[in-house]
Amino acid sequence: MHETIKNLLNIEEKVKQKVSDNNLKKTPNIIAVSKTFKIDHISHLINYGHIHYGENKVQEALEKWEEIKKKNENIKLHLIGKLQTNKVKFAVRLFDYIHSLDSEKLANKISSFGNNNLKLFIQVNLGNEEQKSGINTSNLYEFYNYCKELKLNIIGLMCIPPLEGDANIYFKKMLELKKKYGFDELSMGMSSDYLNALDFEASFIRIGSSIFGNRY
Repeated sequence: MHETIKNLLNIEEKVKQKVSDNNLKKTPNIIAVSKTFKIDHISHLINYGHIHYGENKVQEALEKWEEIKKKNENIKLHLIGKLQTNKVKFAVRLFDYIHSLDSEKLANKISSFGNNNLKLFIQVNLGNEEQKSGINTSNLYEFYNYCKELKLNIIGLMCIPPLEGDANIYFKKMLELKKKYGFDELSMGMSSDYLNALDFEASFIRIGSSIFGNRY
């Protein structure tokens, strides 16, 4: 058994235990974040039958996944990095989920392609960090309504907590926002903190190095 499969099984077991111990409502989806890794390193998981994969860049994803997705219709591809408007036309036909909806300009561009099957997360900038993308919490309600007027399929919220500080504070805030506005899904938690994120109803966790190893 390849190391990546062993790593995935180990994570699945930890998640299963967490769900059982905390009596959580549902088991989260594990997104194997395959950005920067060549397809021969990812293929073991594909052949094993894992479904969810995450990429940061549209161009890299096109080169790696376009043909594979034609042969593996069950695969669900997630864009977890920033989406530039000039890449939207490629993203809407390749990805099943986009986790980084962060502006009215981007919402308009996505809407113009009319792909109602595309599932979208609004990226929230909880730390109000200038260098990070995302909608500030004070603007979230207005932005969400704007997206609904465009008939975009908004399924939830995504966050990347600041490197400094307690991630649980931000996960708790995300859960509060989810309940306040009635979102179905939360995309949060990475290799270093995914078990913590599960305490706050994360339904999509984004795991890279703990599955594929360190990036070079």
